[in-house]
Amino acid sequence: MSPAPSAPARRRAVIGLGANLGDADGALRHAAAALLADAGSRLVAASCIWTSAPIDSSGPDYRNAVLILDTPLAPHDLLARLQLIELDHGRERPYRNAPRTLDLDLLLSWTAAPASTAAAAPPGSQTGTLWLPELVTDAPVLLVPHPRAHERRFVLGPLAEIAPDTVIPGHGRTADLLAALHGQPAAPTGLPLVVADSPSGEVTTH
Repeated sequence: MSPAPSAPARRRAVIGLGANLGDADGALRHAAAALLADAGSRLVAASCIWTSAPIDSSGPDYRNAVLILDTPLAPHDLLARLQLIELDHGRERPYRNAPRTLDLDLLLSWTAAPASTAAAAPPGSQTGTLWLPELVTDAPVLLVPHPRAHERRFVLGPLAEIAPDTVIPGHGRTADLLAALHGQPAAPTGLPLVVADSPSGEVTTH
């Protein structure tokens, strides 16, 4: 008798969302809704929508947000899903740092440890699950953690809003990185990214 197929690994991902063309707030909300509608996806936490000045570029101010979700998708599969959603919103890449109708980035990813490993859950864990950071080095296709996540206020601000203790591997705790960052104007608008009522909570990762 053949063994039953193993269940897909449980993963937790941090997605950065940004847009500065057209209905930017609507694009961010539609993208978040599309990700959360995927089979097996579950909302962990969502920041409010932030506003930030473009970096190394011109054009209107950006609208930004961060979404944390549980997903069955491995990093490369999740990247493909993000790019498909971008295309659905008319994303074009005429040149580096061009204004965008929608920009979705996989910032961080973790995989749930086996049950035997997860017995010693980290302090403050709400689920009893130990999340192990995933490192992806497939340049230029995908790098996880995102190579500039630790130095962008439009990433650190929204992430600190919902999960300040999240550790960016190789760099440190989100709240500490944000406190040490200078410049790069960015501020919360208070407008929600996820409009429908959904369960949420802070993620504990190490």
